[in-house]
Amino acid sequence: MTTLDQLPVPAPEAAEHSHRLSALLRQRIAEASGWLSFADFMALTLYAPGLGYYAAGARKFGSAGDFVTAPEMSGLFGAALASQIAEILPLSAPYVLEVGAGSGRLAADLLASLAEAGALPERYYILDLSADLRERQQATLAAAVPQWLDRVEWLDQLPEQFSGVVVGNELLDAMPAHIVVWREEGVFERGVAVDASGQFLWQEQPAQSVLLDAAEEIGRQCSLPPGYESEISLAARAWAGEWGHRLVRGALLLIDYGFPRREFYHQQRARGTLMCHYRHRAHPDPFFWPGLQDLTVHVDFTAVIAAADAAGLDLLGYTNQGQFLINCGILDALAMLPQGTPDYFRASGAVGKLLMPHEMGELFKVIAIGRELTSPLLGFRQGDQSRRL
Repeated sequence: MTTLDQLPVPAPEAAEHSHRLSALLRQRIAEASGWLSFADFMALTLYAPGLGYYAAGARKFGSAGDFVTAPEMSGLFGAALASQIAEILPLSAPYVLEVGAGSGRLAADLLASLAEAGALPERYYILDLSADLRERQQATLAAAVPQWLDRVEWLDQLPEQFSGVVVGNELLDAMPAHIVVWREEGVFERGVAVDASGQFLWQEQPAQSVLLDAAEEIGRQCSLPPGYESEISLAARAWAGEWGHRLVRGALLLIDYGFPRREFYHQQRARGTLMCHYRHRAHPDPFFWPGLQDLTVHVDFTAVIAAADAAGLDLLGYTNQGQFLINCGILDALAMLPQGTPDYFRASGAVGKLLMPHEMGELFKVIAIGRELTSPLLGFRQGDQSRRL
């Protein structure tokens, strides 16, 4: 784990940007009587218009950013995922909706692979609230698949009804989460206050309402000891449940790092999963240069499927990313590249990281949730782990 003194100092203009966001955060804390839930702090830090990490112009993805996602590592990730999408489209409707499309790399790879497979969707929708990222997505698609750009449409909100395939790669981990502590005297929510010098600091209040109910349920199921601290993402639960009102026929394919509930709230994970990413370094301090770093929490996949199930959706499969990609033919796609070439060696190294358990293969999971479809789907025909949820 990187310590703060090992992190690079931001450029003056980046530091000034962070100062402006910090001023907004202090204002919101003051307006909230001196205490802001961490979920609200995280939402502002990531999404405040013009200032939040995902709402401003700093480069986030790839070697020049703060982290690298699977689509940035190799186009074979998108090619494998396209095989699963191609199976679902004729069973539902010829539409794809990607929520949180990042740089647009995955959209470009999916469109190219689906076209090659003869399964090109009539429309490829992208929902991304960041104007900056929309511009990058448009540039990526215009450069990579200009012939299919007329099929791409950007949305400002979820559609009222949708049939087809919804894709979310590293989406749920960036949804704002509450932080709670289970103590002998009850459950407390950790929030953010400001000290006399204007610095952000942690401060606790008794948990209430829906958050308290969720925490008490988790505490009973997982037998958590006093002092145990972790996250509860009510936003991820609500988002999954919302599709029960919107999905007519089709599936959500969600790829993210996380665990089933009993592993998420394991006693060895007594300080939760909150992590910050800055210039390809990970550290645990969310108050470090707000707006210049990504904040993430792991996903409680049990909570996600419970919310979806309560809304009338079905669990269609759950497994680790490595198994899913193998089921979808990523090794076959790799074997088709000319062996011994630089392209093959680059792709082979990337595929190793995507598949190996000690890299991304085990930590990242894939869950399929849907309606009016039968399982098993292609990506879950071997190694399905739904019973663990």
